[in-house]
Amino acid sequence: MSCTSCSTSSNGKPGGCQSNGGCSTGGCNRMNTHDWLRNLPMSDFASACKVIEVTFNQGTRKDFFRNPALHNYEKGDLISVEGISGFDVGEVSLTGEIVRLQMKKRNVKEDNPEMKKILRHATDRDIDIWKQNKAREPEAVIRSRAIARQLKLDMKISQVEMQADGRKATFFYIADGRVDFRELIKVYASEFKVKVEMRQIGARQEAGKVGGIGSCGRELCCSTWLTDFKSVNTAAARYQNLSINQTKLSGQCGRLKCCLNYELDTYLDALQHFPDNCDVIQVTKSNAFLVKKDIFKNLMWYTLPDSNKQYPLTIERVIKIKELNQQGIRPDDLEPVEVVSSKTVEKEPEFVELVGQISLKSLDKAADKKRQQNRNQNQQRGQRPQQRQQGGGQQQGGNQQRQQGGGNNQNRPNRNRPRPNNPNRNRGGQQGGNQQRPDKPQQS
Repeated sequence: MSCTSCSTSSNGKPGGCQSNGGCSTGGCNRMNTHDWLRNLPMSDFASACKVIEVTFNQGTRKDFFRNPALHNYEKGDLISVEGISGFDVGEVSLTGEIVRLQMKKRNVKEDNPEMKKILRHATDRDIDIWKQNKAREPEAVIRSRAIARQLKLDMKISQVEMQADGRKATFFYIADGRVDFRELIKVYASEFKVKVEMRQIGARQEAGKVGGIGSCGRELCCSTWLTDFKSVNTAAARYQNLSINQTKLSGQCGRLKCCLNYELDTYLDALQHFPDNCDVIQVTKSNAFLVKKDIFKNLMWYTLPDSNKQYPLTIERVIKIKELNQQGIRPDDLEPVEVVSSKTVEKEPEFVELVGQISLKSLDKAADKKRQQNRNQNQQRGQRPQQRQQGGGQQQGGNQQRQQGGGNNQNRPNRNRPRPNNPNRNRGGQQGGNQQRPDKPQQS
């Protein structure tokens, strides 16, 4: 599925997604949920869910609103809802029984009296006012950051969200500790002429609002489907035998990647079969220290202090050595197993010349050919002075014969007249040609 901005335009080129969300989730809104109960028939309309999930600001914020008039709203409809001393415009994201599952997930009661209501379908006037106030948000972010810097507050304004009627603005900020922004609120209220609400968010929430591409090549989980952020520590990387490299384990938010927790339970279940307290085992030569555990091959890798080589041992062998150490016996050898790789060696594919591509070998051949031509030309230039010295006498003799047999140049007939084709005429050299040419009669 895709939205209208992602469809192909009249010129045949795709318009491109205008949001940071993923269209593969059902549209350009982030955090979309597939309504798999949409086509199911309703058995009892009286017990149907009277709450609708509404998304704001392209899915960065979602909330639940009561539908008191029981109007029929479809997914994607723009509706006007109650706001702070005014109204706000949002987009319907979920309707029906699936909303109850989302409310249960977020611990929201369906009979909550503080839940706001849906007013009506958004009119053209509501949409125009909403677009005008949304256009103020980029300028408000720049101005609010400058004001916070002038007041010397240790905080960062991440995003500003304007209400549709322009009466309220929510400022999302990031700070390491508590910030006294009482003076800041007064300045914001007088500068933007709105009711100010300050809301603190974390670095992970900011990355979800900004969006981006992760190291896996896909969109960030926090901007597409991840709603709750669990704590991630370096122990998750140690259990998975990952190197503790801060640059590789950190995401775009500067914190540890949330995906480190995805396979942690699988590793913890597999590590239950490995023995405990086997970090150091004793052999006759010296002590062996545990380096890593391979849960896929059920091997434990040990190293000796006098070498950098790692020895793979089976779980049964490690347990046996540990039992012998408890009895005061040190085995002579670790008895490592031989690890054979089951992967087939892939042959490097030969170069295939495609359209518009050439190989480097062809470039090398062209360079060698040009280099050889330059070398031959240089050799020929060195041989020319010798040829000129050797042929100097012959050329001088030929000139003397021309003067004897040619006569006066002024009495010579016109050279432009046509000459008969003589196949026996010798064109070899100047000397031979001058000897075979007959003497021309002089004009009286």
